Formats: sequence, C-alpha cells, structure tokens
Amino acid sequence: MKIKIFTTGGTIDKIYFDRKSEYQIGDPQAGVVLARANVVIEYQVEPILWKDSLDLTEADRDLIKRKVLDDPCNRILITHGTDTMIRTAKALGRDSGKTIVLTGSMYPAEFRDSDAIFNIGCAIIAVQILGPGVYIAMNGRIFDPYCSEKNIEKNRFEERQ
Repeated sequence: MKIKIFTTGGTIDKIYFDRKSEYQIGDPQAGVVLARANVVIEYQVEPILWKDSLDLTEADRDLIKRKVLDDPCNRILITHGTDTMIRTAKALGRDSGKTIVLTGSMYPAEFRDSDAIFNIGCAIIAVQILGPGVYIAMNGRIFDPYCSEKNIEKNRFEERQ
C-alpha cells in the first residue's frame, strides 16, 4: 500500500528565527519524521505549497484538490496548517473515492515538545485503515471535518456540539 503525502506548509514546517516570532515555512517535515521513526511503509512526499494556512486562497485549495484527485494513489495524507484545515478538508469533498487524512501541529516539528510527530503517526495509521472519505487526525483522534472545530482557547480540535 503506497501513501502519497502532500505538504502545504503550516506550523508543522515552520522555522523560527528570533524572539519576535519571525518565521518562514521550511522544508517539509513529514518525510523527516517518518524516516527518524523508521517507518517501513511505502510513501512519497510531494510539496504543493509553503504557506501559513491563514494565507491560503481558494485558488490554493483548488490546486490541492486537483493534485489529490489527479494522483493515482488512493491513500493521501496532507500536512496543513491547523487554522484553516477544516475549510480545506471540506473543499476536498467527501466523494473522491480516496482516503484523505489531513494533519498538522500546534508547534513546529523541529520543536522538542512538538505534537507533530504524534499527529503524523496517527495520520499514517488512519490513512491505512479508514475507508474512503476525508478526515482530520489531530490530538489523538480522528475527526469528521463536517462535525468538528478548532478550539483556539484550548489549542485542540473538538467535535462541534
């Protein structure tokens, strides 16, 4: 089973330069995380964008959707910024016939105590075992993007009440 990993930027790939929180989006970290964890599944990483998710446009979402739909792989993982992850997941739609899992992190993967490693691991498992559809893997759970939200105060994803 091959997994395609598309990267779009977001906090997971950020590199901070100074105490004023100046940053840029660095190289995709998903492949680095998986290599360090000695993951033995077949996967391919392809960067699409290097943007904070708050800067994504509808044209960017269309590009992501085109890349996902045009790729021959049926198991897709997308690393994405958490602020607009739900919006992009909904833009991908439910009916592609592919299993699509979006994940990200609240802290850059390069930070020692980042949630990125755990979230990527959860997403890799999810994309292998879930059926066709679009999902979000965050905070140790799998979410339906149509029934979830990011709780900014608690810095986590939750089911919408």
